[in-house]
Amino acid sequence: MKKIFFYCLFLSGFVEAQQAIQPYGATPSERQLAWHDTEVYGLIHFTPTTFEDKEWGYGDADPKIFNPTHFDAEQIVKAAKAGGLKGVILVAKHHDGFALWPTKTTSYNISKSPFKNGKGDMVKEMQLAAQKYGLKFGVYCSPWDRNNPLYGTNKYLSIYQNQLKELYSQYGNLFMSWHDGANGGDGYYGGAREKRNIDNTTYYDWKNTWAITRKMQPMANIFSDVGLDIRWVGNEGGYAAETSWATFTPAAPQGKNEAVPGQANYPESPTGIRNGKFWMPAECDVPLRKGWFFHAQEKPKSPEILFDLYLKSVGRGAGLDLGLAPDSTGQLHADDVVALQTFGTMVKETFAHNLAKGATVQASNTRDKTHAATTLLDGDKQSFWATEDKVHEASLEINLPSPRTFDIISLQEFIPLGQRIEAYYIEVFKDNTWKKIYEGTSIGAKRLIKLDKPITTSKLRLNITKSPVCITLSEIGLYKQANL
Repeated sequence: MKKIFFYCLFLSGFVEAQQAIQPYGATPSERQLAWHDTEVYGLIHFTPTTFEDKEWGYGDADPKIFNPTHFDAEQIVKAAKAGGLKGVILVAKHHDGFALWPTKTTSYNISKSPFKNGKGDMVKEMQLAAQKYGLKFGVYCSPWDRNNPLYGTNKYLSIYQNQLKELYSQYGNLFMSWHDGANGGDGYYGGAREKRNIDNTTYYDWKNTWAITRKMQPMANIFSDVGLDIRWVGNEGGYAAETSWATFTPAAPQGKNEAVPGQANYPESPTGIRNGKFWMPAECDVPLRKGWFFHAQEKPKSPEILFDLYLKSVGRGAGLDLGLAPDSTGQLHADDVVALQTFGTMVKETFAHNLAKGATVQASNTRDKTHAATTLLDGDKQSFWATEDKVHEASLEINLPSPRTFDIISLQEFIPLGQRIEAYYIEVFKDNTWKKIYEGTSIGAKRLIKLDKPITTSKLRLNITKSPVCITLSEIGLYKQANL
């Protein structure tokens, strides 16, 4: 029923057109559209590794060291929300193998720690806090387990799959099931203290493992370095390439039939692949501090750096995944809270008012009344301007009611019909002539163009010069960056 409703809603904008607009290439699923709306979320690392002051735990830490004296899930979630994050992903089990919930699959879990006298469930507390404050919730359960004595044998996969089943069944509706490519190497492994290598193309049986996700959490986007729903951008710097396509075709390793997580980084990861086989947008992950785990000697990134990363991730059609690291007390450090809050305020105030509101928009071509240029300023990305089928180049002239000063231009395509626009440039009318101020390629879910300096004008023009099919554009915005 939900799929039928979504399809009907999708077609409702086409009723006045002589012919329905056909999707172009790969298009996003319902869960991927919800992910695009999330834009910024956090990845929370907090295990015994925090108390060891390490980045990667070896799997041999005594559970008794995991004893946060003032753990406060709500403090973490409220700080994330103040930062403008719309979701949080908890690392329920990192490579060290320590589970933050009382799992039945391994004794190396939170019930063996002093936390709440062995009665704690940190995954549940984080889920309930996220739910209380309106944030989406997701989990990461590392497939590599440096503690488990069965890792590397044919008996481990069922343990890992059962861990996913527990997480999928006990912690509400998840918006993401997050995975990375770390797999195999040295570890404790129940006291063996050795190096164990696995074939990452077959060992985790991803086809059947991810079938569990699809069955139990159908709206959870699967993230890994090769998809399935969301791909890794290829760096941990928090940015996508300036040309950024949401489509991608993962390549299979030599001698294999399909791509799998843990492969070498693709050179195309930051840009995506134009006309790729799948809609697979990029996630830009970056820690708030230098490392993913808390280290007292590090400081959080400044709000100005975070805002720049926002422009280079969300503003390039990707998502920004910001690493949050509670300290050994179980809370985010005061410096992190301030950095998040200031960043969130910068984003909120910058985009609070579209300076193009009240403008008139003249299009060189319009498909019909339903897809008129007025939809570009209605604040509703479900409505959109479109050209006739045969028109693959067009211009939009925006006449402002008075001169406006701005330094950010926002463009959004109607992505349920695919990513269509391939080239465009923007002009402003200044000193009685049109002057080009920007030339670009991709737009996609959102394109935030940061100008070198603010511009004051009463007229600007968007010239779309290349699209393989008719053009669709959902929103146009002009903004001035807030400086706090």
